[in-house]
Amino acid sequence: MTEVKNLQVKPEIKSNASSPTQALEKIRIKKRQRPVENRRGRHDRSRGRKEKHEELDSRIISIRRVTRVYKGGKRMRLSVVLVAGDKKGRVGMGVGKGADVKAAEGKAMAYAKKHLVMIEKRGDTIPYELFHKKGAAKIFLRPAAPGTGIIAGSAIRAVVELAGIKDILSKVIGSRSSINNAYATLEALSLLRGTRL
Repeated sequence: MTEVKNLQVKPEIKSNASSPTQALEKIRIKKRQRPVENRRGRHDRSRGRKEKHEELDSRIISIRRVTRVYKGGKRMRLSVVLVAGDKKGRVGMGVGKGADVKAAEGKAMAYAKKHLVMIEKRGDTIPYELFHKKGAAKIFLRPAAPGTGIIAGSAIRAVVELAGIKDILSKVIGSRSSINNAYATLEALSLLRGTRL
């Protein structure tokens, strides 16, 4: 004789699974509820990185009035070249153009911040002497004893001071253009290493 087991039939539990459109609507509502400070734009690639707002000193090297000729006439703007640095070994240069000095200076400062270079120092001077040429500008930089100070012209002095160098000897040979000399100085300092190669 076969035994008949009591089979209990479990009632069907209705799942809370909603249709795809309802699921999408829930996601949209969640996104709307996200705090404003956590929202990022569509093309924001910062991935949560916060910009460091460092205090950089700046020195204007030159302000020039530049003109562009159009069919209807001339458009005059101002071009500003400046050096920015933290006096701790980081320095950069930037050029900006704008309708007024303030706008041009802002653009130049933004460019300089993006293109900062780290400079090798030995105490308050450079590790070794070097000669560098950029275009027609030729500069000679030499380390100096403590207390000597900065023996340099205006363009070289601006770059060297903002880099944090306090004792240095320099000589400009060739071009007297302040912009070219500043670029040559910055390039020369960026080539410095702890020891001469």
